[in-house]
Amino acid sequence: MMTTQPTESERKRAPSKRALATRDRVFDAAERVFAQHGFDGATIRDIAAEAGEPVGTIHHHGGGKEVLFQRTVARRAEALSDARLAMLERIKENLTLETVLEAFIRPFFALSAQDRRWRDYARLVAYVSVDDRWREVSARHFDPTAAIFIAEMRKLMPGASPRQVAEGFVFSVSAMLALLTSGDRIAALGGSVGSEADQVDRLIRFCAAGMAGTLSR
Repeated sequence: MMTTQPTESERKRAPSKRALATRDRVFDAAERVFAQHGFDGATIRDIAAEAGEPVGTIHHHGGGKEVLFQRTVARRAEALSDARLAMLERIKENLTLETVLEAFIRPFFALSAQDRRWRDYARLVAYVSVDDRWREVSARHFDPTAAIFIAEMRKLMPGASPRQVAEGFVFSVSAMLALLTSGDRIAALGGSVGSEADQVDRLIRFCAAGMAGTLSR
């Protein structure tokens, strides 16, 4: 009887459920620790303790600290991009500056309402956004989607320069991340906080008005 040799893909066995669960636990822990302490303040030992795993397990699934940070940022980037582009597609017959900003901003809050770990992820995005060390990470995981939204905004703002649109977009992203990561600051300064849904509505209107206002200067 003729036998066939196993293919390369057959030789590489798929990870077991246990291995996948361990990997998820490692990345969840990394996300929490990096969110709390930043890249420089976090240690592999902190992440191992948070995950309840040996240090060797962290290295096995994530590599060194820098690689682990990059992989942790990459882990949710595609889901966020897909949610934004899906919403942009749904509103393609009603494109205004406000609805385009809504399609970019609202999905992040929707995902975080379903899973609070997205709040930790927002802190990682904030770190990546302001630190030149992670410019390539931003370019790979966030800039392609940002470019699509900026292109739509430029069509809606023909009197604005590319710089003005890019500035308005970056200002809007900063405001979005501030609300995602430091909403308690509003209560500290204002004494009370409304519902997050209302805050997101106001944020979108605020950002749209700010971008439109650049044309009057």
